[in-house]
Amino acid sequence: MRRGNSLAVYLVNLSVSDLLYTISLPVWIILAQKQPVDDTLCSLIDVIMFNSFYVGSGLLCCISMDRYLAVVFPLYFNSVHKVRTAALVSLLVWMMEISLQVGLLVYTGDLQNFSAARLCAISESMSRKQAHVAIIRVVLGFLIPVLLMAFCFQQIIMSLRASTSTLASERRKIRNLLLLLLLVYLVSFAPFQIVMFLRGLLEPDSCSAARRLRDYYMVFVATTTINSVADPVVYCLLSESAKTELKRVFNKCENKFSRFSFLKKSAPTSTTV
Repeated sequence: MRRGNSLAVYLVNLSVSDLLYTISLPVWIILAQKQPVDDTLCSLIDVIMFNSFYVGSGLLCCISMDRYLAVVFPLYFNSVHKVRTAALVSLLVWMMEISLQVGLLVYTGDLQNFSAARLCAISESMSRKQAHVAIIRVVLGFLIPVLLMAFCFQQIIMSLRASTSTLASERRKIRNLLLLLLLVYLVSFAPFQIVMFLRGLLEPDSCSAARRLRDYYMVFVATTTINSVADPVVYCLLSESAKTELKRVFNKCENKFSRFSFLKKSAPTSTTV
């Protein structure tokens, strides 16, 4: 960020989003062990989890758009690639998601009854309002980001293919990376979002549909953690600058360890008679 890298701003915000999701995991583990959890805390971690899902999706869209404008229109939109612009866009993503989350909670009546609602507890079947919220979340928080990311990546690949200055090996490397990004996102979120969409369509006032979908929901909500594991690897550790920095840190640690080992071997040993 200090070097004027706008992408770093989005990655920092994505890291914060993933960390918030990770912080909620211990409470989910306690709940899975059927241990008592405070009602307010229960609802709060549910809100944190869903906020992290959709803030992350919004930030991934920002990253995709940033790369799209940089590759397809390299001579235009210079102001978009400034750190200040990226910070404002990131703030806007957080505010939009929080506002949407609050609005949906007001619509279902859960905000007015936040603690007693125990939002982390899975109800036997969704009400009509909860079903509407589930469908809205899938469309706005998953379907639109997937389409936007797919469009950006496709345009980037086409632009690179038409470029004569980019080596074939470099084009192949970027293409594979973009496909990996999209694949990670789909593997992490698509199963969960599909089940949520089905629940929204089939569950209202139908206990039989709720029972059929419950186990799938529990499994696929767990697989969303794949995204938090993959984000640091795909977005940070695969970049050349990150690799160089990691090598530098590794070499520094290795040198210190070697020096420590040498001093330990050189130190005189005392013997007891």
